[in-house]
Amino acid sequence: QGKQKKVRKYAVMKRMISLRDQRINEKDRAKAPVKKKDDPSAIKEREVPQHPSCLFFQYNTQLGPPYHILVDTNFINFSIKAKLDLVQSMMDCLYAKCIPCITDCVMGEIEKLGQKYRVALRIAKDPRFERLPCGHKGTYADDCLVQRVTQHKCYIVATVDKELKRRIRKIPGVPIMYISRHRYNIERMPDDYGAPRF
Repeated sequence: QGKQKKVRKYAVMKRMISLRDQRINEKDRAKAPVKKKDDPSAIKEREVPQHPSCLFFQYNTQLGPPYHILVDTNFINFSIKAKLDLVQSMMDCLYAKCIPCITDCVMGEIEKLGQKYRVALRIAKDPRFERLPCGHKGTYADDCLVQRVTQHKCYIVATVDKELKRRIRKIPGVPIMYISRHRYNIERMPDDYGAPRF
């Protein structure tokens, strides 16, 4: 009979002495955590996100004519393709005065697109457009629009970008304007604002 082969067990760890072991000197031992007793008279603090006072559930009281509409880069490009006048089509959609707003980031994006989109740049520089300055670094317009809409609930976002729409739908009380069938439509706009529902 041959000698039986001794196989090492898989993933065997070295046995280590616990820091609370009796053989370790008193000064080297790990101290047991001391539990503090809660003072019942102390004021309990907790972080609660501040909800805007303009929202009553999904109803946004800050939205009203004249509507301020944040315009995205692709919305201007798709409007040109659909041969739509931006301001006039917005007024036809909402039945009220509309002020299209354009941020520095969106302006930067259109300028970066180059000579091919010079018509979009000329439309963006229209005096009827309100220019909104940006105080952050970079020119990624989607983050800028989402941040602006989260802080101030007085805007409607005009975009065709699916990813941006998905992000804005998560913010309560912010309607989205989009293009379909060669006209502007509005999404999530209550009847109380005097605007049609589609």
